[in-house]
Amino acid sequence: MHIVLYEPRIPPNTGNISRLCVGTGTPLHLIRPLGFSIDDRALKRAGLDYWKDADITCHESLDDLHQQAPTARFLYFTTKSPTPYTQVVFSETDYLVFGPETTGLPAELLAAHPQDAYTIPMWGPIRSLNLSTAVGIVLYEALRQVREF
Repeated sequence: MHIVLYEPRIPPNTGNISRLCVGTGTPLHLIRPLGFSIDDRALKRAGLDYWKDADITCHESLDDLHQQAPTARFLYFTTKSPTPYTQVVFSETDYLVFGPETTGLPAELLAAHPQDAYTIPMWGPIRSLNLSTAVGIVLYEALRQVREF
């Protein structure tokens, strides 16, 4: 399982997600441009002292990551899909892709992969869930399916 943050903007979210990744043994991929420096204090503070243990790779583009993992399945999480994440049968080798906090994944990317786009249902009057919350929801469902606890 891999977490991919496409152009993340908010350091504490990425720090929280890096901590989640350390706790689950999940590699984290960051797609540039980032809205912060990897040395950002807020980023490291959110990841606390686990930052040094995180398996983090930065990529210049999502295309670069696709080229490095040409046979992998990429799943895209968005508020713009009618299909809930609970309909996915996850695999240990999946790449779970989440967009920037302010805009989500680009419409062109979602249009190119409609069969691989999923949402987390929401019933209240909000635009979206916090990015680190969304990653946690999806990652733990994926891990529940593929690992024994």
